[in-house]
Amino acid sequence: MSVINNEVTMSSQEPIETAPEAAAEPTAEAKPTPSPKPRPVPKPGAFKAPSPAIVAAHASHPVKVPVVADVSDEERQAAAAFGSVADDVVSVTDGAETHEVGPAQGDEPLAPYVRAYFELKASVERFAARLTAAELSIKDIDDTLGSIKSALAEPKVVGDLAALRTEFAPVEADAVAAREALSAERAKARAEALERRGQIVTRAEEIAAAPAASIHWKNDTAELRSLLDSWKEAQRDGARIPKDAERELWKRFTHARTTFEKARKHHFAEVDGANSAVADRKEALVARAEALLTSGDFEKGAREFRDLMAQWRTAGRGRRSVDDALWKRFQTAQDAFFEARRTQADAEEAALAPNIEAAESAVKSAEGALPIEDLAAAKAALRAAQDAFEAAGRLPRAEATGLSRRLGAVERAVRDAEDSAWKARSPELEARVSGAAAQLHAAIADLEAKLASATSAKEKKDLKEALDARKAWLKQIAGS
Repeated sequence: MSVINNEVTMSSQEPIETAPEAAAEPTAEAKPTPSPKPRPVPKPGAFKAPSPAIVAAHASHPVKVPVVADVSDEERQAAAAFGSVADDVVSVTDGAETHEVGPAQGDEPLAPYVRAYFELKASVERFAARLTAAELSIKDIDDTLGSIKSALAEPKVVGDLAALRTEFAPVEADAVAAREALSAERAKARAEALERRGQIVTRAEEIAAAPAASIHWKNDTAELRSLLDSWKEAQRDGARIPKDAERELWKRFTHARTTFEKARKHHFAEVDGANSAVADRKEALVARAEALLTSGDFEKGAREFRDLMAQWRTAGRGRRSVDDALWKRFQTAQDAFFEARRTQADAEEAALAPNIEAAESAVKSAEGALPIEDLAAAKAALRAAQDAFEAAGRLPRAEATGLSRRLGAVERAVRDAEDSAWKARSPELEARVSGAAAQLHAAIADLEAKLASATSAKEKKDLKEALDARKAWLKQIAGS
């Protein structure tokens, strides 16, 4: 027999603690009879309750519990009054009924049964104390109720059973109420745990069902892992849910994770394929750029580099690390090519420097014909200057541009003088000549204003040349 997790136990290891109790005297007529077959008998200390320290350990605050050793002799005698011994059998009076409780042994056959009664009584009192002061599980309550009710229904003790049942009745009611409250709390906790698991599964299914274009693969993968951790935590620390519901939810959760993982693998397989194609295209562009370093044709190479750059922009974006490495190679080849081109141009410019003086002299001789007073002499001087300019050879780019512009101004002045001479033979052009003179005056005024505000030497030089040319034209018109 056990009460409250072995609060009432059968034991054969404890010594008998005797107490002065009334023992039934055998009748004078009793005759010796053969010894009957021994039956189980409660040994001294048969109903062993846990110590007060064990009970207090289960309580949320200190609990005072009864101790069997505190039972007085009077209480033992009063309990023994409900027992009797006949034919080596101990019986107990339970209201109008009498129950056999066990064999009579020793000089005080009622003593162990009386002690068992008070141990049972103490168990009831301890159970009442634990109900009000300790956290008991439903199993604790059920086991203890069953043990005490069984002990009261089939008593193996000697004492006032009716009083003990009366004492136990409110304790049983409190235990039933506590069990119902615990059952309600457990049901609520299970419902909340089931809802939480359902939320985890629902979120996982939402992630798995999202269109591939809207999935953030890194963040959603991390969230699914977090959901799995939440599931494990709920399974480990949360309230238990029905196994069939848990299996169904886990099946849905696993399916969502598997679906997402398949989509993720498919996506990154496509990404890897696209990245590989982009890498191949850019690798080819880099190879062509590196080959241009040894081409020797800088003009053609510069045009090809412009084409290669346009193709690079449309080649697409691949894996960042690969793209960065290929771009570094491409940029290195491009920088090296244009650096070599600049070096060659600088060398060529330096080699052409001696031609500048002859070309400058040719241009100055042409400009000496301005303003044009003798058209034929101006044309002859221009032709000689042009021949000398060509004979000077190639010039550095900057000087060639400036000198060509100055020579061109003289050429336009001669051409305009020829036009003016021809128009002078046509009286009907007089009005047009007057209009041209007015336009030249306006142009000269505008150029003089710009020249006054110019800052750079090159700009001043260009404006001065244009101003001189227009003044020459105006002088020709005035002479005509």
